[in-house]
Amino acid sequence: MILVRHGQSEFNVVYGETRRDPGIRDPILTALGHRQAASTATFLAEFPIKRIICSPYRRALQTAEIVAAAFGVTFEINPGVGERAAFICDIGTTRSELQQTWPHLRFDHLNEEWWPTLEESEHSLDQRCQSFRIQMSATGDWANTLVITHWGFIRGLTGHRVGNCAVVRFDPSQAHPGGGHVVSTPDVC
Repeated sequence: MILVRHGQSEFNVVYGETRRDPGIRDPILTALGHRQAASTATFLAEFPIKRIICSPYRRALQTAEIVAAAFGVTFEINPGVGERAAFICDIGTTRSELQQTWPHLRFDHLNEEWWPTLEESEHSLDQRCQSFRIQMSATGDWANTLVITHWGFIRGLTGHRVGNCAVVRFDPSQAHPGGGHVVSTPDVC
C-alpha cells in the first residue's frame, strides 16, 4: 500500500512560517501543492495502483484528482483516513457542497457534517489507525491501494512525520505503529 500526504495547502504555508493556526477552514491546495501532486503522480507511475482511497478534506480531494487522473482510476471517499481535528483547517466542507464541487464522486455515505467536532485524542487516533490497519490487511488488494491522507493519520499508522506529498510504502500486516518507510518526498519548488 502507498500512503501519500496531500499537497501543500493554504494552511500549510502560514503555519509553516508562523507555527500558528491561521484559521483557514478546509483549505485548498496552493499552486505549489498542485505541482507537488503532479510530481507525486509521476513518481507513482511505476506502482501498480488499482484502488485509491481519499480523505474528504478539499486538500486531499484536489491531490487525489491529480494523482487519480494519471492512473485513470476513480477514487473512493473515506472519512476514516481524515485528519484528527487539531486545527481550524480540520473543519470540513459539508457533504452537499463537496457533491456540488465534485459531482462525479460519491459522498452519499457521509453525514452532512462528517468531520470530528472535537480534537481527537492520541488514544482515539491510535484506535482509528489500528482499525484501518486491520481492515486493510484483511483485503486482498492492499498492495495495489493508494491512500491520500494527512500528516496525523500517517504518523498514527507508521510513526513517520512527513511533509506535503511525501510517499510512504506501508504494509498493514506489520506491527502497529510501523510497517512503513518513506520512499519519496517532492522536490518541486
